[in-house]
Amino acid sequence: MVNAKSVLLLDKRTAGLVENYIPSDEILEELVSFFSLFSDLTRIKMISALAISEMCVTDLSTLLGFNQTTVSHQLKTLRDIGAVKYRRVGKIILYSLKNDVVNEVLLKGVEFLGH
Repeated sequence: MVNAKSVLLLDKRTAGLVENYIPSDEILEELVSFFSLFSDLTRIKMISALAISEMCVTDLSTLLGFNQTTVSHQLKTLRDIGAVKYRRVGKIILYSLKNDVVNEVLLKGVEFLGH
C-alpha cells in the first residue's frame, strides 16, 4: 500500500493497477521457491535430463557425473517444491518431471539468453 505521505507521479488508476498486479506475499514466496529450482547447476542438469525420460538415481548420477548422494539430495529438493514425481518399479524408483511447465520455463530461460 502507498504511504499517505508519499507523493506518486503516477495517476491513481495506474497506481491501483500496479498494486492489484503484484501477487500476494504467499504467492511471491511460492514463486521464489519455484524459481530457486533454476539457481543450481546440478538441478538444472537433472531437470534437463528428466525432461527427456524418467530415470532412477543411478542413471542420473552416471549420466550427469554426480555422486548418488548429491542426486538424491537434489531430487528431494525437486520433490519438496513439487517439480518431480516418482513411481516404484520393484526396488527401483523412477523420477520424472511432474509436468512440462518446469521444462518450458527452463527453455524460456535459454531462449531469453539467446542460445
